[in-house]
Amino acid sequence: MPKATVAAIITPEDGNPDRILLTKRSVRPFEGHWCLPGGHIDDYETAEDAVVREVMEETALRFTTPTFLAFFNEIFPEYNFHAVALAFHGTGTGAYQLMPEEVEEIGWFTLHEALAMPLAFNHLQILQRYAEHLAL
Repeated sequence: MPKATVAAIITPEDGNPDRILLTKRSVRPFEGHWCLPGGHIDDYETAEDAVVREVMEETALRFTTPTFLAFFNEIFPEYNFHAVALAFHGTGTGAYQLMPEEVEEIGWFTLHEALAMPLAFNHLQILQRYAEHLAL
Protein backbone atom coordinates (compact mmCIF):
# COMPACT_ATOMS: atom_id res chain seq x y z
CA MET A 1 0.00 0.00 0.00
CA PRO A 2 1.46 3.42 -0.89
CA LYS A 3 2.33 5.83 1.88
CA ALA A 4 1.35 9.51 1.90
CA THR A 5 4.30 11.89 2.19
CA VAL A 6 4.97 15.61 1.98
CA ALA A 7 7.80 17.63 0.44
CA ALA A 8 8.55 21.30 1.16
CA ILE A 9 9.97 23.86 -1.24
CA ILE A 10 11.22 26.40 1.29
CA THR A 11 12.08 29.93 0.21
CA PRO A 12 13.86 32.50 2.43
CA GLU A 13 12.21 35.23 4.45
CA ASP A 14 13.33 37.85 1.91
CA GLY A 15 10.68 36.48 -0.45
CA ASN A 16 13.08 35.36 -3.21
CA PRO A 17 11.21 32.44 -4.89
CA ASP A 18 14.38 31.44 -6.80
CA ARG A 19 16.31 30.45 -3.65
CA ILE A 20 15.39 27.17 -1.96
CA LEU A 21 16.58 25.10 0.98
CA LEU A 22 17.82 21.55 0.44
CA THR A 23 18.96 18.93 2.91
CA LYS A 24 21.38 16.05 2.36
CA ARG A 25 19.98 12.78 3.67
CA SER A 26 21.85 10.77 6.28
CA VAL A 27 19.33 7.89 6.19
CA ARG A 28 18.16 5.31 3.68
CA PRO A 29 16.81 5.33 1.06
CA PHE A 30 18.84 7.81 -0.97
CA GLU A 31 21.41 8.30 1.80
CA GLY A 32 23.88 11.03 0.76
CA HIS A 33 21.51 12.61 -1.78
CA TRP A 34 20.16 16.15 -1.60
CA CYS A 35 16.40 16.53 -1.27
CA LEU A 36 13.54 18.73 -0.22
CA PRO A 37 12.67 18.51 3.47
CA GLY A 38 9.67 16.30 4.11
CA GLY A 39 8.50 12.91 5.18
CA HIS A 40 5.55 10.72 6.04
CA ILE A 41 2.14 11.99 7.09
CA ASP A 42 1.28 10.58 10.52
CA ASP A 43 -2.04 8.92 11.31
CA TYR A 44 -4.83 11.49 11.67
CA GLU A 45 -2.54 14.35 10.64
CA THR A 46 -3.39 16.77 7.85
CA ALA A 47 -0.94 17.20 4.99
CA GLU A 48 -0.47 20.86 5.93
CA ASP A 49 0.33 19.98 9.54
CA ALA A 50 2.69 17.22 8.37
CA VAL A 51 4.72 19.51 6.10
CA VAL A 52 5.04 22.15 8.84
CA ARG A 53 6.12 19.46 11.36
CA GLU A 54 8.60 17.81 8.97
CA VAL A 55 10.22 21.15 8.11
CA MET A 56 10.62 21.93 11.82
CA GLU A 57 12.02 18.45 12.58
CA GLU A 58 14.54 18.52 9.72
CA THR A 59 15.57 22.20 9.61
CA ALA A 60 14.26 23.97 12.77
CA LEU A 61 12.55 26.49 10.45
CA ARG A 62 8.93 27.53 10.75
CA PHE A 63 7.24 26.82 7.41
CA THR A 64 4.69 29.57 6.98
CA THR A 65 1.72 29.57 4.65
CA PRO A 66 2.34 26.21 2.96
CA THR A 67 0.71 26.36 -0.47
CA PHE A 68 -0.09 23.13 -2.30
CA LEU A 69 1.79 22.74 -5.61
CA ALA A 70 0.96 19.23 -6.90
CA PHE A 71 1.14 15.53 -6.11
CA PHE A 72 3.83 13.16 -7.40
CA ASN A 73 4.01 9.38 -7.57
CA GLU A 74 7.19 8.03 -6.05
CA ILE A 75 7.64 4.37 -6.99
CA PHE A 76 11.06 2.83 -6.38
CA PRO A 77 10.83 -0.99 -6.32
CA GLU A 78 14.60 -1.26 -5.82
CA TYR A 79 14.11 0.41 -2.41
CA ASN A 80 10.75 -1.26 -1.69
CA PHE A 81 9.36 2.30 -1.60
CA HIS A 82 5.99 3.48 -2.90
CA ALA A 83 4.52 6.82 -1.88
CA VAL A 84 2.36 9.64 -3.11
CA ALA A 85 4.16 12.89 -2.31
CA LEU A 86 2.20 16.10 -1.78
CA ALA A 87 4.46 19.05 -2.57
CA PHE A 88 4.03 22.44 -0.93
CA HIS A 89 5.91 25.72 -1.28
CA GLY A 90 6.22 28.48 1.29
CA THR A 91 8.54 30.62 3.37
CA GLY A 92 10.94 29.37 6.02
CA THR A 93 11.34 31.70 8.99
CA GLY A 94 14.01 31.64 11.65
CA ALA A 95 17.53 30.24 11.41
CA TYR A 96 18.03 26.74 10.09
CA GLN A 97 19.86 24.16 12.16
CA LEU A 98 21.37 20.86 11.14
CA MET A 99 19.32 17.98 12.56
CA PRO A 100 21.84 15.10 12.38
CA GLU A 101 19.32 12.29 12.98
CA GLU A 102 18.18 12.55 9.35
CA VAL A 103 20.24 15.31 7.74
CA GLU A 104 24.03 15.53 7.23
CA GLU A 105 24.11 18.91 5.41
CA ILE A 106 21.74 21.77 4.79
CA GLY A 107 21.95 24.83 2.58
CA TRP A 108 20.36 27.42 0.32
CA PHE A 109 20.63 26.97 -3.45
CA THR A 110 19.31 28.82 -6.44
CA LEU A 111 16.58 26.96 -8.28
CA HIS A 112 18.95 26.65 -11.25
CA GLU A 113 21.62 25.02 -9.05
CA ALA A 114 19.08 22.65 -7.48
CA LEU A 115 17.72 21.57 -10.87
CA ALA A 116 21.24 20.51 -11.89
CA MET A 117 21.79 18.32 -8.81
CA PRO A 118 21.09 14.58 -8.54
CA LEU A 119 18.18 14.72 -6.11
CA ALA A 120 16.53 12.00 -4.02
CA PHE A 121 13.10 10.54 -4.73
CA ASN A 122 11.22 12.48 -7.45
CA HIS A 123 12.35 15.84 -6.13
CA LEU A 124 13.76 16.87 -9.50
CA GLN A 125 10.26 16.57 -11.00
CA ILE A 126 8.84 18.55 -8.07
CA LEU A 127 11.33 21.37 -8.65
CA GLN A 128 10.67 21.31 -12.39
CA ARG A 129 6.95 21.78 -11.67
CA TYR A 130 7.80 24.59 -9.24
CA ALA A 131 9.89 26.30 -11.93
CA GLU A 132 6.92 26.04 -14.33
CA HIS A 133 4.69 27.50 -11.60
CA LEU A 134 7.04 30.48 -11.19
CA ALA A 135 7.04 31.11 -14.94
CA LEU A 136 3.24 31.53 -15.00
